[in-house]
Amino acid sequence: MRDVRVSLVGFGVVGHGVVDVLSRKKKLLRDMGLNLKLVSVTDHTGTVLAEDGVDAEKILGERTLANVASSGMKGKEAISAIDSDLMIEVTPTNIVHGQPGLGHMEAALSGGKHVVTSNKGPLVVSYGKLKKLAEDNGVMLKFEATVGGTMPLISLVERTLVGNTINGIRGIFNGTCNYILTRMAEEGIPYTHALSEAQDLGIAEADPSYDVEGVDTAGKVVILANSLFGMDVKYSDVDVTGITGVTPEALALAKKRGYAIKLIGDVPALTVRPMLVPLGSPIAVSGTLNSAAIYTDLSGTITVTGLGAGSIETASAILTDIISIYRTKLIDAIF
Repeated sequence: MRDVRVSLVGFGVVGHGVVDVLSRKKKLLRDMGLNLKLVSVTDHTGTVLAEDGVDAEKILGERTLANVASSGMKGKEAISAIDSDLMIEVTPTNIVHGQPGLGHMEAALSGGKHVVTSNKGPLVVSYGKLKKLAEDNGVMLKFEATVGGTMPLISLVERTLVGNTINGIRGIFNGTCNYILTRMAEEGIPYTHALSEAQDLGIAEADPSYDVEGVDTAGKVVILANSLFGMDVKYSDVDVTGITGVTPEALALAKKRGYAIKLIGDVPALTVRPMLVPLGSPIAVSGTLNSAAIYTDLSGTITVTGLGAGSIETASAILTDIISIYRTKLIDAIF
C-alpha cells in the first residue's frame, strides 16, 4: 500500500468537490494500492490540518475555513510548512499574472511535491517555467482539469495516441458559450435573453466576459498549444473573437443551411471564433457540453465529448491525474 499525503489549496466550488470526491473514493483508491490522506486544506482564511486525514463532513458544510481552521497559515507559507507528497491547486484563475496559483505551484514543485491543478492561469502565463521546475525536482505537473473538464483530452493524446502525430485539435471548450448559443438557436431568443437565463441557472457568472468574450477558450488553446504541440505561445498570440455579436438571425440562417454556429478554439492555428459547424458533426454538441476533434496521422480523427465544468466533474479529472502520477511511479519502481 502506497501512502500519499495530499494538501489542497483552494476551497471554492472546485475545492469542495475535491474534498467530496477524495472522501467518496477512499476504498477505490485503496483497492488500487493508494492510501490517500488529505492532510491539509487551505483557503484565504487559514488551514485545516489533520495528520490522519481531514474529516470531509467537518468542512463540506462550510463556505470558507474561517470557522474550522486549525492554523492561520495561508498560501506559500502553508505549502512550504506542510509535509505532503502532492499539492492540489484550485484557487481562482487569473490569466494576466497567474497569481496566486503560480506562486503556489512554484513553491510546491520547488519543494519536491507533485502538483495537480484545475487552475489555467499559471499554465497560460508560465507553462515552460513550471514544466522545467517539475523536471528539475523530479516531480510531475498534471492539469487535465484545465481544458475541457471531464473530457480526457490531454491524457488521451499523451498516452492512448502516443506514436501518432497530432496535426490539430479543434473544438468547443466553454460550456457557458455553448449553452447560450444552443438556447439562441433553439428558441430564437437574443443573446442578452440567453445570457440572463444562463446567469439565473448558475451557468454564467455575474460578470460573464471571461467566457463570452472568448478569454477562457483562448487560455485553453494556449495550454494545448504549449503542452501538446511544443509551442511557446502566450495569450496575446491567440486571435480571439467571442460570441457577443452572434444574432438569432445568423443562427437561424446557419441552421437552415445545415450548420450550427459554435465558439471554436483551434490549435495550432491559435484562433478562437464563432464558426459554422455541420449539424451532423460529432463536435456539434448542445447545452453545456464540450467537444474536441483530434486530427492524427495514424488514427484519423478522434472526437471526445464531456461536461466542461462542475464541482464534481472537475474533481473527477483531478482524481484521474492523481492516480496517473502514482501508476507511473509504480511502473517506474518495477522497471
